[in-house]
Amino acid sequence: MNAESGGKDYTTDGADAPGWDLDPGDDSGAVIEMVGRQVKLWRTEAGLSQAEFGTRIRYSENLVYKVEAGKRIPQPDFLDRADEALGAGGKLAAMKKDVAEARYPKKVRDLAKLEGEAVELGAYGNHNMHGLLQTAEYTRALFDMRSPSYSEDEIEGQVAARMARQVIFERRPAPLLTFVLEEVTLRRPIGGRLVLRRQLEHLLEVAQLRHVSVQVMPTDREEHAGMGGQLQLLKLRDGATVGHWEAQLSSRLVSDPREVQILEMRYGMIRAQALTPRESLAFIEKLLGET
Repeated sequence: MNAESGGKDYTTDGADAPGWDLDPGDDSGAVIEMVGRQVKLWRTEAGLSQAEFGTRIRYSENLVYKVEAGKRIPQPDFLDRADEALGAGGKLAAMKKDVAEARYPKKVRDLAKLEGEAVELGAYGNHNMHGLLQTAEYTRALFDMRSPSYSEDEIEGQVAARMARQVIFERRPAPLLTFVLEEVTLRRPIGGRLVLRRQLEHLLEVAQLRHVSVQVMPTDREEHAGMGGQLQLLKLRDGATVGHWEAQLSSRLVSDPREVQILEMRYGMIRAQALTPRESLAFIEKLLGET
């Protein structure tokens, strides 16, 4: 069933702001408007009202209006059904490629762009597995438990957006990727024991890539430089370094050199206080055996 989202903004991961609505000032707006105009041209040529067209493709009249007005990003399924219903011979379906990136919230695309330009990424996570390390099942479970709740369409959109960012592992030349995870993030059974087990197996696979380093911060550490919360650092091709910080309902990029320096110092201390990469792999393997 296809339903319009309520456009909720409640999230603990600002990079994954929910919904399919086009963000104000989004630079992909021209593409979405062009696609909307094409859908409208084909619909009017077929002699269908927006309500009749919506009934044929099983989407609401209001959603059809928003797509045609360039105010809503059409999902691939919308374009496939529109192409078939209007006899467009593949011309509308072919536009899926044009809107592939625009399908995802602007904050995700902005972060993915930074990750695409990074030669080095370092991240410390303290309450769940870092997004770049998550399996689709684990991500789906995280968004499924959010309150206020998300619709099925919103959840699938968030999962797709997060999985799309993981192309960073396939980039060549490969960036250096380092992660420090709290022990509790490896023990909390998000989605159930089976989902956690698959997540730990995936983590071990990723951790063995030559350009990836995964470390575990044991709960029994008396000294911990990361008590201020999670953080992420991205060193870009041009030599600049930016920080990315997330909290309840918000997300921000840190570019001030003085603030970035503080984050770099803290992340360095966190890595020094955590288990070494080799010790961490052994620790994760032990947890997997217990799960």
